[in-house]
Amino acid sequence: MKAVIVCTSVSHGNTKRIADVMGQVLQARVVAPEQVDMAELATCDLVGFGSGIFMQNVHPQLRQFVQALPTGARRNAFVFTTSGLPALRVRPFTRPLVRLLQQKGFEVRGTFSCRGFDTSFPFKLVGGIKSGRPNGADLVAARTFAEGLRDRIGAAA
Repeated sequence: MKAVIVCTSVSHGNTKRIADVMGQVLQARVVAPEQVDMAELATCDLVGFGSGIFMQNVHPQLRQFVQALPTGARRNAFVFTTSGLPALRVRPFTRPLVRLLQQKGFEVRGTFSCRGFDTSFPFKLVGGIKSGRPNGADLVAARTFAEGLRDRIGAAA
């Protein structure tokens, strides 16, 4: 199975830590949107898209990257996020990106979210929230999620 992970991690490296764990399991390169080789992306069996959450949304850089992707043949994808605050059940942070990927022809095979250290306003005033996250348990959960993807998609690839 050939995989790549497109990750935007700009504040504390929270999302990159999760991406690196998933990348090890999936034997996938982890790249920023501006580093993506479009020819490589077209040959992947699985593409991951990850971002920290900013004002209830994925980072604009990742969203713009996905919006610019050509609509094409169905490919497998997954979405993952890190955030200081929990997502609302009625509006998960991943939902808008999942819908956009589906419009682009991706079959989103799973989503993963965990908490991450957050020093955005107003949390900066108190030194941030969720210090130490993602933690060991979060990294284990990310590994388990990626193993499930590998087992489901790798067998079909």
